[in-house]
Amino acid sequence: MNDDKSLPLFSSDDEAVAFVASADLTRYDLLTLTPTQFEFSSKDARVNMRLPAELLDAVKATAARKGMPYQRFIRQALEHALQG
Repeated sequence: MNDDKSLPLFSSDDEAVAFVASADLTRYDLLTLTPTQFEFSSKDARVNMRLPAELLDAVKATAARKGMPYQRFIRQALEHALQG
């Protein structure tokens, strides 16, 4: 594997699809990639709530460790709770 070979930046999904279809991905260092989740649903409703400061601090810290905004972390926690 050639660790010096960086993945190119794409300006569209079509460019990325074409690259993956034709490229030899073994020539690229993929170990530095991080998983990403995309949210496609529109966020058209708003919720305001009061929380103890300690709980909000814990939520923000956990979200930061997971590398996401705390509001997205809260939304995912709510979605997970409703799936169970």
